[in-house]
Amino acid sequence: MTILHTARLRLEPISMAHFDGLRAMNSDAEVMRYITGKPDTEADTLAGIERIQGAWQRLGYSWWAWIDRDSGQLAGAGCIQHLNRDPAQPLEIGWRLRKDQWSKGLATEAAICMANFAFHTLQGELLTAICDPANHASSHVMKKLGMQYRGLERWYEMDVDTYVIHRQDWLASALNQPALAAAASNA
Repeated sequence: MTILHTARLRLEPISMAHFDGLRAMNSDAEVMRYITGKPDTEADTLAGIERIQGAWQRLGYSWWAWIDRDSGQLAGAGCIQHLNRDPAQPLEIGWRLRKDQWSKGLATEAAICMANFAFHTLQGELLTAICDPANHASSHVMKKLGMQYRGLERWYEMDVDTYVIHRQDWLASALNQPALAAAASNA
């Protein structure tokens, strides 16, 4: 399984070793406000880890735990998956952060790394991102990635703002850093 690295984070495939950090983050109502609208239960977190581990085995990509390289603590999580978890749909990039990690640039840093993985390792043609229309912090990260607003669409049984970037636009951007994808290691 692929481990990615940024200046401040180590992105590790989510496993049961991350349960405590994920449970703390996902049970925070403010973190989950724009994701599911409610805190996750312990059972939700366990089921999520099991689903993610299955995706890693089937696809070779899914959700990463973002581990702060200095403290060793879980700072957040992010993914490359298919919209609606349907392999017929385009690749989706997503993220969430512990509340105490907000506004530090970590989402942008990790998203750049994950997008490079999507375009260089997976050879994706289109990368999508979705967010609650009121989640201005996430839409700001999407815009920083060079993503364009496609409109309000229905995904995961929710009406969400949808942003996209095509492969050729990513490859032409200053954020295109093949070395980030090449620096990935397999666990």
